[in-house]
Amino acid sequence: MANVPVDATAFSVFEMQALSADTFDTGLASAGEELAVVFFWGFDCFNCEIAKKAMVAKPDEIRALGLKWFHRNVYEHRELGRRFMLHGVPTWFFFYRGKRLGRATGWHGIGQFGAAVAAARGKIDAMQATHATGPAA
Repeated sequence: MANVPVDATAFSVFEMQALSADTFDTGLASAGEELAVVFFWGFDCFNCEIAKKAMVAKPDEIRALGLKWFHRNVYEHRELGRRFMLHGVPTWFFFYRGKRLGRATGWHGIGQFGAAVAAARGKIDAMQATHATGPAA
């Protein structure tokens, strides 16, 4: 693998915690009641760099989504790529209390990313409604 510098600006701007296969589940647990998102990326991934630059260009819009951020280079930690059956990066997985709620593949703009976040929040609302009222008869 070439010694290619990685632009880590987005990781620091959004306070993304790096995860590994060993720390993945405990890292997600640290999100508590927050909607967690894991940004899977890779070295030499042109689209990953485009996504990071687009996110950094609109930090207020990204922060307004209210996410707890994590990241992992899946070329370095291939076992996570296998665990989540990743076929390409960038990919974002959304989790709540460790339960996977959905994903966004590729960067198609803040609108589409926001829609994926909204879909994940809709699943949280549905889970909480079911939990509050009990299972449907």
